[in-house]
Parts: sequence; structure tokens; C-alpha cells
Amino acid sequence: MLTFVWAEDDAHQIGYQGKLPWQLPADLRHFKQVTWGHPMVMGRRTFTSLPGLLPGRPHIVLTRDPAFGRDEASQQLTVVHSLVQLEELIASYGGKTVCVIGGATVFEQFKGQVDCLEKTEVSGVFQADTIMPELSYDQFELVHSEAHQADASNHYDYTFKTFMRKRG
Repeated sequence: MLTFVWAEDDAHQIGYQGKLPWQLPADLRHFKQVTWGHPMVMGRRTFTSLPGLLPGRPHIVLTRDPAFGRDEASQQLTVVHSLVQLEELIASYGGKTVCVIGGATVFEQFKGQVDCLEKTEVSGVFQADTIMPELSYDQFELVHSEAHQADASNHYDYTFKTFMRKRG
């Protein structure tokens, strides 16, 4: 099962200069909970924006740079250099959950194949340079929504939403 995991603001923006445009500790905890134990697929820029290898989940990086990954590859990190390689690797998980975490180009590549959307809506519009590709929400059913108000640690209202692709 292919799952997209991301946060976006009211203008569908997801990043600024390789980082999240906001600080929202509750979303980082949610991200960890949703992705824990599952392979995470990402582009090279998303990978380099991470603080390092995140524990408890394999990292799969798609990049066109043939030199990237020669020194980085490990048991926790797999680097692929083509969409065909990536699709074969995803298929090798035999229907188990695989999380796509960005960036926009990788989301765009798989938006027709995604089964589950794990979306965090962050209230507000932030300075950003990356927008989430448009998804056809009419093909999905909202199965969970959990709204939260801003607090001392999380300075913005936010909502966790889970959508599942409609079958049949």
C-alpha cells in the first residue's frame, strides 16, 4: 500500500528552501508514528533536508545523480537512479505499507498509484517555494480527521487527516 505523508498550509505549500516552512512538534511526532517501521521513499533534496537517517524505517532515495549514494548506501539507505528501479523496489515489499514523504516531484510521479493520504493541514499561509501537486480528492474517502488548536509548543492550528482511495 502506497501512502503519502506530508504537511501543507492553506495554500498547499509544503516547503521553503529545503525545509518545512513552520515548526510544529506535534506534526513531527505524527510523522514518526505514521512512518515508523515502514520504508520511506523520497527525492534526494528531501533526504538531504533530514537531520540524518531517521531511526526505525528504511530510507529509499530517488535521484538522477549517478554519484549520489556511492558512499551513503547502508542497510537503512537504498539509493535508486530511475523510476523503474524505484517501482521494482516498491513492488518487492509485496503490498506492505510504503510511505512517500516528498518532494513534490516524487509525489507527482506516484499520485495515480497512491492508496492512502496522511495529510497534516497547517492553518495559515507561509513563505514557501514548493507546492504539493494537485490530488483528485474525489477518488478518496476521508476516514479520519483530528483537529488541534495552537498551544505553547505548536503555534498554529493544525488538523491530521487520513484519506483512503475509494475502491470499485
